[in-house]
Amino acid sequence: MPNKPTDFIASLAKGLQVIECFGADTPRLTISEVAQRTGFDRASARRCLLTLHQQGYTDYDGKFFTATPRILRLGMGALAALPLPQLVQPWLDQLSEQIGESTSVSILDETEIVYLARAAQRKVMSIGLMPGSRLPAHCTSMGRVLLAALPVEEARALLERSDLSPRTPYSLTAPDDILSELELIRQNGYALIDQEVEIGLRSLAVPLKNVRGQVVAALNTGVAATQTTAAAMKEQFAEPLLRTQAGLMRVLA
Repeated sequence: MPNKPTDFIASLAKGLQVIECFGADTPRLTISEVAQRTGFDRASARRCLLTLHQQGYTDYDGKFFTATPRILRLGMGALAALPLPQLVQPWLDQLSEQIGESTSVSILDETEIVYLARAAQRKVMSIGLMPGSRLPAHCTSMGRVLLAALPVEEARALLERSDLSPRTPYSLTAPDDILSELELIRQNGYALIDQEVEIGLRSLAVPLKNVRGQVVAALNTGVAATQTTAAAMKEQFAEPLLRTQAGLMRVLA
């Protein structure tokens, strides 16, 4: 049933847009920066930010607003309410113990992936990853698996909206090159990323499908490039990942 105009709370929508302005690359924002990012006038941005400050969701030093840990309740509460993390966590724990490497599950959110569950064995990335962490979809193994599950034109549109700035000298930055990789992923059933996200990191991902064969998430593992070659990584880890994929397919609705 379509929403009636009277069912829409414009002020709440504005507040949510302001909250979405804060991220890993933008932890501190001025009123002007928020106004620019949201398209609001300065007065509206100021009211939203001061309301968030009054409710404890941001700190304010007179110039910069900074998100507080309280704001995490919004995202972490939503993640905790999702059934998918609860279903996959035991499988992740078992897989991670079996292969001796960290494993993760994520979903696609526009141009990024969002980590839903993780079983950590050792740290192979310079940044810490946990449920709720986000990374670009176009240059991550799980992101490419999820993009490959989309219709080609939808994947292309997402890539056109993505920031394709290279993260390493190995990063693919042309949409057509990434689309070619997506076609290979569709054929092979897995994605292998070799130091495109971070120098020294290789990762392998497979799609997670529900009982109807629909891709609902992605599963991966990552290793230090010094441990193994890309070809050896596929040989060593593809089969365990695919076994977990098959097991989860029987329980994912």
